Amino acid sequence: MNKVSPITPDVIKTHGLSDDEYKKILEVLGREPNLVELGIFSVMWSEHCSYKSSKRWLKTLPTTAPWVICGPGENAGVIDIGEGLAAIFKMESHNHPSFIEPYQGAATGVGGILRDVFTMGARPIANMNALRFGDPSHPKTRHLVSGVVHGIGGYGNCVGVPTVGGEVNFHPSYNGNILVNAMTVGLAQQDKIFYSAAAGAGNPVVYVGSKTGRDGIHGATMASAEFDANSEEKRPTVQVGDPFTEKLLIEACMELMATDAIQSIQDMGAAGLTSSSFEMASKGGMGVELNMNLVPQREEGMTPYEMMLSESQERMLIILKPGKEDLARKIFEKWELDFAVIGHLTDTGRMILKFNGDVVCDLPIDPLAQASPEYDRPWVASKKQPVVAAKDVKDVPWRDALKTLMGCPDLASRRWIWEQYDHMVMMDTAQRPGGDAAVVRIHSSNRALAISTDVTPRYVKADPFEGGKQAVAETWRNITAVGARPLAITDNLNFGNPQKPEIMGQIVEAIKGIGEACKALDYPVISGNVSLYNETDGNPILPTPAIGGVGLLDNLDQMTTIAFKGEGEAIVLLGQSGEGWLGQSLYLREVCGEERGAPPPVDLAHERKVGDFVRGLITGGKVSACHDLSDGGLLVAIAEMALAGHTGCKLEGIAGHARLFGEDQGRYVVTAKNAAAVIDAAKKAGVTATQIGVTGGDTIGLGGASLDLSSLRQLHEGWFPAYMAQ
Repeated sequence: MNKVSPITPDVIKTHGLSDDEYKKILEVLGREPNLVELGIFSVMWSEHCSYKSSKRWLKTLPTTAPWVICGPGENAGVIDIGEGLAAIFKMESHNHPSFIEPYQGAATGVGGILRDVFTMGARPIANMNALRFGDPSHPKTRHLVSGVVHGIGGYGNCVGVPTVGGEVNFHPSYNGNILVNAMTVGLAQQDKIFYSAAAGAGNPVVYVGSKTGRDGIHGATMASAEFDANSEEKRPTVQVGDPFTEKLLIEACMELMATDAIQSIQDMGAAGLTSSSFEMASKGGMGVELNMNLVPQREEGMTPYEMMLSESQERMLIILKPGKEDLARKIFEKWELDFAVIGHLTDTGRMILKFNGDVVCDLPIDPLAQASPEYDRPWVASKKQPVVAAKDVKDVPWRDALKTLMGCPDLASRRWIWEQYDHMVMMDTAQRPGGDAAVVRIHSSNRALAISTDVTPRYVKADPFEGGKQAVAETWRNITAVGARPLAITDNLNFGNPQKPEIMGQIVEAIKGIGEACKALDYPVISGNVSLYNETDGNPILPTPAIGGVGLLDNLDQMTTIAFKGEGEAIVLLGQSGEGWLGQSLYLREVCGEERGAPPPVDLAHERKVGDFVRGLITGGKVSACHDLSDGGLLVAIAEMALAGHTGCKLEGIAGHARLFGEDQGRYVVTAKNAAAVIDAAKKAGVTATQIGVTGGDTIGLGGASLDLSSLRQLHEGWFPAYMAQ
C-alpha cells in the first residue's frame, strides 16, 4: 500500500487527534495508518462528526412519539403530519466558518441544511435561522452581521426557498465566535422517504452534483477546535457555495426520486466524501470500493487525501439499484450536473480506495465507526444564583424603561434583516417574520406548519437546567400562540470547550432540562447538531442550546397573529404567576446595566395547562390576537402587539417594574371581544386570567401617563438601519 509521508507526533496533532485516540487507531488497524487513513480517522472521530463528548448525554433525550417516523440518526428527522404527508426538518451550525468568512460561511450553512432535508425526499418549503453576534460596539460585529445576513439571503433567495423567521441576539461573549444556526423544513410523501443505509453488494456508488475542489478541507476538524489569534488563517477551510447549482441538484434529485432507481442516498456535508461513504456503508453493514481517479475534480493534481476530506458544496452520494445507471445519468446530465460512477458496494465491510492503480486506503468500516471515542467527561454543576428581589432593582418610570427596551439591540425590530430575505417565494408563507412563529401553508391545502427557533442564553448561563427547559418551552409557546399543535423539535447545542468541567456541566444540565421539557410537553427531539469548542483564547460563548420547533395547524383560517385587530377589544393576561421575575431579565440588563440572579423557573405542568387552554381559545375563535410573554415581559409584549396592529391601548390594574417587565414563564396576552367568556373559560380550566386593558387610540396609556406609538415605532424600527448605516 502506498505510504505518502511519515506519521509524526506533529502530524497527529495537526489532525486534532489526542495521543490516546492515536493509540486506539493503532489498535483498530493493527498497524500504523498512512496519511489518507489518518485524515479519514481525524474527521470521522472529530467532535463535529462523532459527538464524542456529548453522545452519552444525547442518548437520554426522548426521541419517540406515535407521530415520529424517523428520529435522530438520519440526515434529518421525520414526523407524520397526516394525509399521507411527512414533515422533515433539522437545524445545523456553521459557526466557525461564518466567523472566518461570514458570507460564504452562512451561505454554505444554508446549502448544507437544505441538502440534509432534500436528500430524504422532501422538497424544502422553509428556512429559519438563529444568529448570535458580539457586542454591537465591537469593531467586527457590523461586518459579521452584514456578511451573515447577505450570505443567508443570497443563498436562500437564489435557491427559491423562503426564509420565514428566526432570531438574532447580541452579547459580548460572541465577540470572537459568532453562532450561525440554520434550519430547513421540507415536505415529503410518507411512501417516498429516502434513507442512507447502503445495501446490495455490487450496487454502483454514484457521485452527483458539483466537482470536488480543495475548499473546506479539514472543515470538520476546524469546527472541533477553539479559535485563537490566528483564526483568520483558517480561511481556506471555509467552503464556497453556489446556490444555482444547489437548485439544479434539488430538481435533479427530485426527478430521480420519482423513479425506482435509488437504493440509498446521502449528502456530502461535514467531512464530505469520507463521512457520506462511511456512514452509508456502516449503516447498511456493507463495504465499499472507490476509484479516486473517477471523482469529478475541478482542480489539477488533487490527491486522494484532498478528495476524501474536501467539503466542496452541492454534492451527493447515491447507491443505485442494478442497471439504473443510464436512467440516472440522463437525468443529471439534463440538469447539467456531474454524474460519475466512482465505485461499488462490497460485502467485505472495508473501505478500499484506489488511485492510479494503487490501494491508498484499506480501513475496516464498522470498527472505525463504532470504535469512535465516547467520553464521559468530568463535569461540575453550575453554581446556583440567588433570586433577585424586586425591591433590590431600581424602579425606572415605565415609559423610559419601555423606550430603552424597545430600541435595544436584542428587542429592536429585525425588519432590516428579514426584508433582505425572500420570505414570500413559493407563495405559501401565511405569516411573515415578526410574529411568534412562522406559518407556512402545506401547498394546495388549508393546513399549515408553524415553525419557531428559540433559546435564552443568559438564562442557560445562570442555570443550564432551567435554561434548557425554557428554550424548549418557548418554542412550544410560540407555536401554540399562532394556534398550532407543537409536534417535535430539532436542536443545535452550541457550547464552549467540553474538556473544561464547568462547560461540560452546562452541556449535561442543559440536555437534562431539554429532555425534561420534551417529556412533559410530548414534544420529542427528532434531529439535531452539537457545536462545541465555541471559544476564542479561552473565552467561551454563553451556552446556547438553540431549539427549533415544528407544529401543525389543521385549519389555516384559525391562525392568529400578535397584532391588535381593532378598537375596543379586551386585553387579557393568561397564566400570571407571582409579582414579576426580574433576575436575568432584559430590564435588569438593558435598563439597570446588571446581569445577575437566577432565571425564571419553568413549571412544565403549568406551561402545558395554559398552552393547551390558549390553543383551544384560538381554534375555537374566542380570541382575535395572541402573543406569548418572553424577553422584556408584559409591557414589551403589549407594545409589540400595538405596533403590529397600528392600534394603541389603555392599561389598568398593573403597576411596578416587576409586574410590567418581569419575565415569568408560561404566560400569554390575548385580545377578545368578549372578555367575560374568556375569563370564565379560564376559571373552569384552572388558568389564571385577568383583564388588564382595552385596545384603542394611538398611544399606550398606563397610570395617567402615555407613550405615543409613532415615537415608539421610530425607536423600535430605527436601531438596525441606523446601526448598519454607520
